Amino acid sequence: MRLLGAILGVVLLGLILAGGATFLVQSERVVQNAQRQLDGFVATVSSSGGSAVELASAAIPGRSDGTVALVDGRVRASTPSPPGLDVAGDAALVSSLSAAIAGGELSGRVDSSHGPMMYAAVPVADGVVAQLISVDQRMELVTLSTASYAVTGAVVLVLVAVAGWFVIGRSFSPLKRLRDTADAITIDRMGARLRAHGNDEISDLATSVNSMLDRLAMSVEAQRQLLDDVRHELKTPITIVRGHLEMMDPADPHDAAETRELGIAELDRLTRLVDDIDALADVETDALAAEVIDVSALTDRVAELAGAIPHHPWSVAHRARVRILGDTDRIVQAWLQLADNAAKYTPAGSPVEIGSTADDTTAYLWVRDHGPGIPPAARHRVFRRFDRLSTRRGVDGSGLGLSIVDAIAKAHDGHCSVSDTPGGGATVTLHIPVTGVRASAALPTPVRAGDVVLQREATG
Repeated sequence: MRLLGAILGVVLLGLILAGGATFLVQSERVVQNAQRQLDGFVATVSSSGGSAVELASAAIPGRSDGTVALVDGRVRASTPSPPGLDVAGDAALVSSLSAAIAGGELSGRVDSSHGPMMYAAVPVADGVVAQLISVDQRMELVTLSTASYAVTGAVVLVLVAVAGWFVIGRSFSPLKRLRDTADAITIDRMGARLRAHGNDEISDLATSVNSMLDRLAMSVEAQRQLLDDVRHELKTPITIVRGHLEMMDPADPHDAAETRELGIAELDRLTRLVDDIDALADVETDALAAEVIDVSALTDRVAELAGAIPHHPWSVAHRARVRILGDTDRIVQAWLQLADNAAKYTPAGSPVEIGSTADDTTAYLWVRDHGPGIPPAARHRVFRRFDRLSTRRGVDGSGLGLSIVDAIAKAHDGHCSVSDTPGGGATVTLHIPVTGVRASAALPTPVRAGDVVLQREATG
């Protein structure tokens, strides 16, 4: 309604300005034509030598004018009416005209029963000859045109209002559907979508909103999945600690000490779980630093840091001579996580190689071990949250390590892959594009560890 009102206001203003300008121009032209007629009358009478009565009787009257001969302030002759105006019969007009002429005003305007009249008077030998023109009658055509224009403008305004109502309503109907769709979406009903029609801006908006809703649905699903996984992971240590506390004999110092050690160990595991959740949340939500990274130097740095991990000989197999754009700390974090996983899941004393290669589009940062490897059927699961393979029992971990690695790779617009090591083992590779860092806003918003704990406490 506001938009339609604004359009109608602009159209109305345009019609008023156009009509007013036309009326003023036409009115001025009518007055100028009347003045030219009076100037012609003055010139004609001044050049003739007849008496006032003869000159008035000889004048040819028009429908909107008349001519009179005044002698001593009285009408002695006038043009017949009709077809001319009845000038002689208007006593007030004659009196006003005589007074004006006596005062020396030989041209100007006087009032009459026909409205304002323009006049011009010429003194002759026996009196004065004056011609008068009715302004209102000369303006009849202009007034009629203005009235017709006003009626036509009103009709146009109504047509614009009707057409605008339907056009604007049709144009804004997607916005109404957008509002209805937004009202219909709840945390449990994320499937409503808009139908995009046409190729205009509103259709583009509908497409963008659908894309936003898809991302929101993915984010909600990811949060639900994470919450379910964390709830499952929290149940086990809580159950273990509770069970041992219920069975503990407080009077037995040895039993109490063992239960204390077990409780502390489980609490440490919970602490690592919360720390890993926070790390995953930081990776997925924090903006990445964009800096140029020398992959060769980065390879040596990661190998030096990984060398501190015990029970394995570490070596650098290859260095890529390429530069990438990314966050050095995050890439080092992901690469070291791969090295730590290789150390955990391979026999002590087995060698582990770190290396990097590159082609025209991608840098490959890998860790190669010579352990039992990862079965092809299970490789798609290793990057899931809390999804651990049972290749080694008793290995500490929250199950989020490779999930963090995968999140870092995706934050750099890359991905992770697993392949076989020649001779046995697994090679896990980070694929990082040589140019560009994707904004983290495209990633689903994760659940923070604090939110998970609060949700756990709220739901019991």
